[in-house]
Amino acid sequence: MKGPGDVVFVSCYEPGHQPQGVASAVAHLRHAGFEPSCLDLAVEPLDDAARARLTAARFVAISVPMHTALVLGRRVAAFVRRANPGAHLCFFGLYATLNRTSLAAAADSVLGPDCEPQLVELAQSIASGAARPEQPLPPGRRPSLVPDRRALPALGKYARLAIADERRVAGHVEATRGCKHLCRHCPIPPVYEGRFFAVPADIVADDARAQIAAGARHIDFGDPDFLNGPKHALRVARALHAEHPAVTFSFTAKIEHIVRHEALFPELASLGAVFVISAVESLSDRVLAALAKGHRAADVPRALAIVRRAGISLRPTLVAFTPWTTVEDYLALCRFIRDNDLEAEVDPVQLSLRLLVPPGSLLLAAGDIAPYLGPLDEQAASYRWTHPDPRVDRLEADVSALVEAATAAGEAPAATFARIHRLAAVAAGIDGALEVGTGEARAHRPAPPHLTEAWFCCAQPTRRQLGAV
Repeated sequence: MKGPGDVVFVSCYEPGHQPQGVASAVAHLRHAGFEPSCLDLAVEPLDDAARARLTAARFVAISVPMHTALVLGRRVAAFVRRANPGAHLCFFGLYATLNRTSLAAAADSVLGPDCEPQLVELAQSIASGAARPEQPLPPGRRPSLVPDRRALPALGKYARLAIADERRVAGHVEATRGCKHLCRHCPIPPVYEGRFFAVPADIVADDARAQIAAGARHIDFGDPDFLNGPKHALRVARALHAEHPAVTFSFTAKIEHIVRHEALFPELASLGAVFVISAVESLSDRVLAALAKGHRAADVPRALAIVRRAGISLRPTLVAFTPWTTVEDYLALCRFIRDNDLEAEVDPVQLSLRLLVPPGSLLLAAGDIAPYLGPLDEQAASYRWTHPDPRVDRLEADVSALVEAATAAGEAPAATFARIHRLAAVAAGIDGALEVGTGEARAHRPAPPHLTEAWFCCAQPTRRQLGAV
């Protein structure tokens, strides 16, 4: 059981970066004397060699920290069950907790996030034939080791930082786990219940140092919100810059945190921050209230001004289609993007995203969504819902098809946005040509700094992603 190939960790998709949870789990199992191997289907094919590894393993652990990974991970699990029925099959991660009921029928064990000690215990019990842990521990502070990335594909195979004419190799670290906020549509609150935990600063520094030694020239902080603990965030950013002054970084922060911590942004810029991702989600106060986002539409231009004054780019994420979103809301969002010169900072896929309602979602408890809700689609890991205005669902279908085709063709994001804007205008009964014009003046502007893989948390996988498994 402690030989090479006995334990295989599988990652299916984490938005363009090396899988953090897998790297952390590998460190803990190696510390306990195991020699796990890794398979990352985001950048590696499920070819004959990969299938042979899965068929020979005694313990296969599939990481499902997000929705796309879960959908793809189920396909991997089905293969393992057919080809290697004697292997112990485990799902672990955030979406394993949310989908425990359905996954229990497909796997031998289901563990949540921050489960490294339980994975070690599970591997030891499989090796000895002893009783196995039945219930996962709630997420929380755990003994920390520096993530071990040696068995993962090289950093150069993952998303890079596009900045001016450069494509810098990018690393990925986490300074905190969990989140202290309770946004209803987010998958984190049902699991962490408003708690977050700081990763020791020396662990973060050692992880970044190892990736920089492996070629990284940019570090992406993958925390759900880097500013949940602003003092810790500054401590980590200062240490990174002091040791690696040429390395840039990016992070995620809520709109309300950007507004509240305005004074921090000039220093963050001086330490190397080049962009911040923020969950704007919508510019409708009605939608923001239903999602319990913690900010109002009027806070978005304030946050944008704060970030830009500091010389940092703001990259909004959106939940473009919800049961409460009107065609007029969507058109107003397009106008805001145009009027604030955000076409190159909003990834086109963001304008196609439909609200996911996974099992355990706080939206279900709130009740606001009940009039629109259909049955649970277990394979899609989300409840179905229908918009009361058929125009919105038609617009979503049109935008999704447009974005997929434009992405496949390599179209400039600004040009794609102009076409989306026209669709929104037509859906609202407005002449698209008069509303948008040609869009050519903005289509060729230099793109601000960004990762080459679009960031999103809760969306259906694309056909390209599904094709990997």
